[in-house]
Amino acid sequence: MTLVDVRTPDPKRFIPGATGDWEVIIGMEVHAQVLSQSKLFSGASTEFGKPANSNVSLVDAAMPGMLPVINEECVRQAVRTGLGLKAQINKRSVFDRKNYFYPDLPQGYQISQFKDPIVGEGQIVISLGPDRQGNFEDIEIGIERLHLEQDAGKSMHDQHATMSYVDLNRSGVALMEIVSKPDMRSSDEAKAYMTKLRSIVRYLGTCDGNMDEGSMRADVNVSVRRPGEAFGTRCEIKNVNSIRFIGQAIEYEARRQIGILEDGGSIDQETRLFDPNKGETRSMRSKEDAHDYRYFPDPDLLPLEFDDAFVAELEQHLPELPDDKKTRFVRELGLSVYDASVLVSEKAIADYFEAVAEGRDGKIAANWVINDLLGALNKIGKDIEETPVSPAQLGAIIDLIKAETISGKIAKDLFEIVLAEGGDPAEIVETRGMKQVTDTGAIEKAVDEIIAANPDQVAKVQAKPTLAGWFVGQVMKATGGKANPQAVQALVKAKLGIEE
Repeated sequence: MTLVDVRTPDPKRFIPGATGDWEVIIGMEVHAQVLSQSKLFSGASTEFGKPANSNVSLVDAAMPGMLPVINEECVRQAVRTGLGLKAQINKRSVFDRKNYFYPDLPQGYQISQFKDPIVGEGQIVISLGPDRQGNFEDIEIGIERLHLEQDAGKSMHDQHATMSYVDLNRSGVALMEIVSKPDMRSSDEAKAYMTKLRSIVRYLGTCDGNMDEGSMRADVNVSVRRPGEAFGTRCEIKNVNSIRFIGQAIEYEARRQIGILEDGGSIDQETRLFDPNKGETRSMRSKEDAHDYRYFPDPDLLPLEFDDAFVAELEQHLPELPDDKKTRFVRELGLSVYDASVLVSEKAIADYFEAVAEGRDGKIAANWVINDLLGALNKIGKDIEETPVSPAQLGAIIDLIKAETISGKIAKDLFEIVLAEGGDPAEIVETRGMKQVTDTGAIEKAVDEIIAANPDQVAKVQAKPTLAGWFVGQVMKATGGKANPQAVQALVKAKLGIEE
């Protein structure tokens, strides 16, 4: 990859050192496991969590005479991802052998792609913010390539006192390696990039993005330089499986490199590991270059070729992606950029919101989903997929407010009941006597009683009309929050002689 600097140095992203400012340069190689029922070159299952060495075919175990056969669905998934990244789709690509020797690599080589990948250059737009003015900064991050390759197995060192075991369940699983250009300039940008990439593949259905299961992980390349100077020597932080850890690893590694350079040392190109318990990176091995792997075309696999019709058919059935959905929410539903960004961050959240918003006010639906539902789920430690409140239930609560059956305050109480106990919101309101009082005679009686009982407060309000809210609060309290707030406010002002 030819390194090209496309960013203008930005002082707000500089890292202050003892001898002046520094700039961090970040590129990422993300390994995303392809969503498919079988592996890249064999029919073995890809199901997660199976007993060790139970998802292994003779091909995966590299038995003599076994030949790889390409999985067409994996090819389709790679092309879909490339289209989602607005990338060049290469209708001819070549599988290569990447030679290295490790106990969990039965063949002694990995089938990958080198000079001729299935997907070429593309882009991802990330948004940082909002700032204090509520604005977002959009940054374009270049994609260098996406290529298909098979995963290795897993070495297990904690099963025996003196020996290591090998689990080949992952051996041969299809991976998409998505390589960014070195366009990121802060840990926040790197986290935003990983978050956006994860969101895109989930929308597309090409990878489940479950980082805790190892189906999406990142190799993070970090270097530092004086602002505006040539790129420095990079170190690769291997197999980071958490967005939070990506940020922590970059922060530590940038500081480590700055310290070495300011002390007059030089950076060795190497592969490092991040220790989340200590919050630091440590050396793993010297970094290999392409020639170390002795790439050559795999003689058992012909070049992979497909035509325009194959690509067009896949493009025709792509789902609406996060950026397009966000634009639509802002344009058609009148949402703020911030609210739309939150709602499209996960496909499941966007789907939930759209179900609630259908036939209702989009802004009101967004407020309930973001502030009430997502806030409650965060407190109880559940994801949107595990929500106890269905879209139909939340929509019913919003409908009860619109019909003035309940007030906004009662709606909050009703939401908590549905969250904890479930049930039909309309039936709960009926059976528990939660209906809003709209009888102006009953409300007027409560207003008169509060005014009569508080002559001192009446005098204060007549001197300072903005204190009328006290009476509104007292009436709401006296009616158990069931009085129509607008009616209470109007009657209080009328009784106290406060002009609108």
